[in-house]
Amino acid sequence: MIRPTSITAHRFAISIAVACTLAALVQPRVEARQPNILLIFVDDLGWKDVGCYGNDFVETPHIDQLAAEGLRITNFYASGAVCSPTRCALQSGQNQARIGITAHIPGHWRPFERVITPQTTMALPLDTVTIAESLKASGYATGYVGKWHLGNGPEFQPNRQGYDFSAVIGGPHLPGRYRVQGQVPRQPKTGQYRTDFEADLCVDFMRDHQDEPFFLMLSPFAVHIPLGAMHEKVEKYRDKAMATGKDLPHPVYAAMIEHTDDMVGRLMATLDELKLAEDTLVVFTSDNGGLYKRYDYRESADDLVSSQNPLRGEKGSLHEGGIRVPLILRHPGKINAGTVSEEPTITHDFYPTFVELAEGELPRNQSIDGVSLVPLMTNSSSKLTRDALHWHYPHYHHDRPASAIREREWKLIEYLDGTGDVELYHLPSDISESENLADEKKGRTADLKRKLNNWRQTVSARMPIANPSYDADRAPEWWSMKTGKPIPSDQRKRFPPTEKD
Repeated sequence: MIRPTSITAHRFAISIAVACTLAALVQPRVEARQPNILLIFVDDLGWKDVGCYGNDFVETPHIDQLAAEGLRITNFYASGAVCSPTRCALQSGQNQARIGITAHIPGHWRPFERVITPQTTMALPLDTVTIAESLKASGYATGYVGKWHLGNGPEFQPNRQGYDFSAVIGGPHLPGRYRVQGQVPRQPKTGQYRTDFEADLCVDFMRDHQDEPFFLMLSPFAVHIPLGAMHEKVEKYRDKAMATGKDLPHPVYAAMIEHTDDMVGRLMATLDELKLAEDTLVVFTSDNGGLYKRYDYRESADDLVSSQNPLRGEKGSLHEGGIRVPLILRHPGKINAGTVSEEPTITHDFYPTFVELAEGELPRNQSIDGVSLVPLMTNSSSKLTRDALHWHYPHYHHDRPASAIREREWKLIEYLDGTGDVELYHLPSDISESENLADEKKGRTADLKRKLNNWRQTVSARMPIANPSYDADRAPEWWSMKTGKPIPSDQRKRFPPTEKD
C-alpha cells in the first residue's frame, strides 16, 4: 500500500516534470549561429607544395593539421591558370570568361605570334554582385587582407566591392619592401615579414568581429615570386637540400611556404583563443598551379622554383600542374575529420557554398556557374550535379592560347593559336597527361570539342584572331600591356633572397 504522503510526493514530482516539459516547449528557439568563414587564398601555391598533398621536403604542420581535422579535396581546380581570372571567378561566382578577365591584369602579349589574343577586362566591374556583397546582405561583417589584383584604380578596390574592412598590400615579401594601401589601424613593425603583418591584420579583424558572423578573405602575396624569405628559414632549407640532395623546391621558396604555414598556425590559434573554432569554416586553397620558372626566364636573374610532379605543366598552362591546386575545408562538428573527396570541384563553387551556409540568397540577375560544396562537406563520397568544368585562357604565357573541358574522368585541351592542336587525356589512369588519346578516341574528342565550343558561345568567350603581322623570327618577343613596349627581360637583376642580402 502507498501511503498518502508518498502519493502527494509522487504527484508533485509528476507536476514538476510536466511543468519543465511545457516550459521547454514555450521557450524561444535559439537559432544556430551563422558560421564565420575564413578563406585563406594563397598565391601560386601548387598542388604538391604542402605535406598533406605529398611534399616530403617543406614543413607545413599547421596546414597538414587542417587537413587532418577536415576535408581534403584531391581534384580541386583553380578557375584560371593565373591569378586575376581565378580571383574574378571567386568574387563573382562566374566563370571569368563571362566577364572577360581571362589574363592577369594588366598582362602582356606577343605581337608577332600566330594569333592576336583578346584584350582582358582591366577591373572587376562594379555592377558585379560579389560574394562579399551577398554575405553582407545576410548580416556578415566582411574583411579583405592582402593582394587584390582586380583593378588598380581606387574605385575598384575591395572597399567598393562589399568589404567593410580592406587592407590591400602590394610589393615583395621582405621587410620594408611592401606597402599598405588605404586606411588601416596598424603599420608593419620594423623588420616584419609580409605574411606576419597580414596575419596581424587578420587577428585584429577576428577580435573586432568575434561577436557577429564574419567573412574574412586573406590573400597573401606568398608564395609568388620574387623569391624572398627570412634568413633563418632559408638556411634551414639550404642545409636540408644539401643533406637530401633535392634540387626542388628552391630553398627560399620552401622557406616562403613555411612562412605561410606559420601564418595559418597563428590564425588557427586565434580562433581557438576566441573560442570560435567550432563556429568557423576555414577554407585553404590557391589561385592557380605552382610555378616552375618565370615566363621570361633568365638564368642570370631567376631561379627554378618548384615541381608539381607527377602533374604536367605549371602556372599559366591548362595542364594539371597549372590549374589543379590544394583545397582543405575545416569546420569541427560539421565536417568529419580526416576525410578525402575526389570529386572535381572549382574555385567559383565557393560563392554558392558560402551563400548556402549563410542562409542567404544568390543574386537574381547574375549567372552563377558554381555548384555548392555543402554535399561534400556532409558526405565526402557525394557526387555533385554538374556536366563539366571549363577553362578559357586565350593568351600566351607559359603555354599557347587554349581552352579546356573536364567531363568526369576525361579532359580535353584545344589550342587556339591556329594550329588546330587538340589533346585528350583519361585522368584517372594518366594524371601526368603523358598519353594524348585524341587520335585513338576520335568520337569522344569530337564530342568534347563540340561541348567546349558550345560553352564558349554560351559565355561569349573572347577568342584570338589570325595575326597579319605574324613573324616567326620575332614571335618569342614579350611586350608589356602597361608600357606598350618590349619587356626588358635581359636587364632584370636577381632579387635579394633574404633580409640580410
